[in-house]
Amino acid sequence: MGSDTIVLVVSVFLASAVEMVEALTIVVAVGVTRGWRSAFEGLAAALAVLAVLVVAIGPALVHYVPLDGLRIAVGGLLLVFGLQWLRKALLRATGLKAKHDEDAIFAEHVAQLSTGARPPGARDATAFTVAFKGVFLEGLEVVVIVLTLGVADHRLGWAAAAAGAAVVVVGGVGALVARQLAGVPENAMKMAVGLMLVSFGTFWSGEGVGVHWPGSDLALPVLVAAYGAVAWVTVAVLGHARRADVELV
Repeated sequence: MGSDTIVLVVSVFLASAVEMVEALTIVVAVGVTRGWRSAFEGLAAALAVLAVLVVAIGPALVHYVPLDGLRIAVGGLLLVFGLQWLRKALLRATGLKAKHDEDAIFAEHVAQLSTGARPPGARDATAFTVAFKGVFLEGLEVVVIVLTLGVADHRLGWAAAAAGAAVVVVGGVGALVARQLAGVPENAMKMAVGLMLVSFGTFWSGEGVGVHWPGSDLALPVLVAAYGAVAWVTVAVLGHARRADVELV
C-alpha cells in the first residue's frame, strides 16, 4: 500500500467517522424517545440508499469521465470541502467558534421527539423518517468524499472499505457508550480531515493541469505536513490574539 493510498484511507475513515458520530446522535435520540425498531429501520434504509449511490455512480465516473478533467474537478471540490472543514476546526480550536456538543444536540433531539403520541408496538413513521433523514444527510457527504477521493485515483474500493470500516467502528462504539458521545475528539478529527482533503485537492488539481510533483505520490505527505504547519501557526496566532482581546476587556 503506497503513501497516497494510506492518506486516502485515513482521510475517508476520519471523515466518515465524524459524520457517522453526528448521525448516531440522531439515531440514539430517536431510539430512546420513539422506539428502537423504527430507528434501526430508518438507519438501515439510509445506509442501503447510500450504498446504491456509490455502486451506481462510482463505476460510471471511472469509465466515462477523462482522468485529467476528473482530477481538476475533484481537486477543486476537495479544496472547497477541505477549506470549509479547516476553517471551522481552526475557529473552534482557537475558541472563536463553539465546539460541537453531541450531548446538547442529543438533548435537543430528545426534546423535539418526545412530543406527540407514539403508537405502542407499531412502526413509528416519525422515528423512521427522522432516523433516515439524519443518516442519509450525514452519509451523503461521506458518499461525495468516497466518490471524489476513490474515483479520481482509481481507488474506489479502498475508499468504500474505509467508509464501511468507519460505520462499523462508530456503530460498535455507539452500541457500547450509547449517549456518551461528547467525548469524541471531533474537532481534532475534522482538522485532520480538512488537512488531508486540502492536500488531495492541491495534488490532484496540480496533476490535472500538468504539474509533475517531486517524488510523485510522496508529495502527498509533504503537502499534509505543510498545510498542517500553516494550520498550527494560524491557531497559535489567532489564539494569542483572542487571549490579548480578553485581557484588554
